[in-house]
Amino acid sequence: MEFTAQEKYEFKRLLDNLRSKTGRGTELISLYIPPDKQISDVTAQLREEYGQAANIKSRVTRLSVQGSLESAMSRLKLIPKPPPNGVVLFIGSVDVGANKTEMYSVALEPPDPIITYRYHCDSSFLLEPLEEMLADKKTFGLIVLDRREATIGVLKGKYIEPLKHLTSTVPGKQRKGGQSSHRFQQLRLIAIHDFYGRIGESANDAFLAIDPKDLQGILIGGPSPTKEEFIDGGFLHHELQRKVLDAVDISYTDESGLYELVDAAQDRLLDLELTQDKLVMRRFMKELVSDKGLAAYGEMEVRHNLELGAVEVLLLSEDLRKTRAQIACTNRSCDFSESQTRSGASAPLGNCPKCGSQLCIASEEDIVSDLSKLADQCGATVKIISSEFEEGAQLYKAFGGIAAILRYKTSHI
Repeated sequence: MEFTAQEKYEFKRLLDNLRSKTGRGTELISLYIPPDKQISDVTAQLREEYGQAANIKSRVTRLSVQGSLESAMSRLKLIPKPPPNGVVLFIGSVDVGANKTEMYSVALEPPDPIITYRYHCDSSFLLEPLEEMLADKKTFGLIVLDRREATIGVLKGKYIEPLKHLTSTVPGKQRKGGQSSHRFQQLRLIAIHDFYGRIGESANDAFLAIDPKDLQGILIGGPSPTKEEFIDGGFLHHELQRKVLDAVDISYTDESGLYELVDAAQDRLLDLELTQDKLVMRRFMKELVSDKGLAAYGEMEVRHNLELGAVEVLLLSEDLRKTRAQIACTNRSCDFSESQTRSGASAPLGNCPKCGSQLCIASEEDIVSDLSKLADQCGATVKIISSEFEEGAQLYKAFGGIAAILRYKTSHI
């Protein structure tokens, strides 16, 4: 299943929340139930675990573990049969501070089918199987080469991973004294052919290890005629040769050449989220310095432009971890209320400025959802931008993770 940008963001937030939960012992239960697993078999195993938990010496730990198991069995009664992708349950007594715990329970259907049944108890939830599902599986092989060196890597989703760097023993074009021109040229061609062979072997080892369903294609970069010689020479495995998408002229053949290759091959990668993110961020940067200045950044200014209906594209960093809260007075006779953006490190609410009573959070929503709703109301496009490339990281670090491309210029606030 392919995530939309919004679904991916929400799934990441869910994993962040689960990652923050800790137990005092091994009372946090993670259950991964495949679609073909009988719920009755899972319940039977939990009953057996409940009986064995009676042997735990510590009374506090014993009661916590048995309480978690009871809660898990109760939750399973509500699931007569696993959904098409299976079901994941996270249940247990989580530490909430001040020497207190509370029972936490959540069930979800994962985006991809669960293959293997897992029952896991620890002081934290088992999240690796879900994190693997979140990873973008679209992969492109990357090769950059000239006659001196070559670098092999992969583009996985939005992340470029260098795999191997090779250097050649090809002699320069100037022959040593005493060698005939013909013999020198023959030795040079043999050395070039051997180097291409080494590149091909390394690329075959790297790319044939990737699931063929995930390997979308191979991009090759370098100066002419080197890259064409390599492609035409049949140095790649025949299955990989068919996946060569393009040969692109680039200047560098070290690790930086991989990044140059991806940028130069954007026409081939237009459907990739990475390319779309880069293009829209470059457009924002261009607007930022242009005379028209159809760009805004920072929550206050972007929110103002959304309310005016002036936003064409809303740019939000996937690293945003804030909420939009409605703050109210606990005194029912007081009508004080205000909206406030909060993060995990936000200051205490304090007292009501009107009557002095304690303030409370009446409602709270993730800031990405909050701003996305405003964008929907004015017909703006929402782009959730990864921070795994330079401009995406800059959106979060330099612009607070919130920016916009505008339809028309408005006054700053």
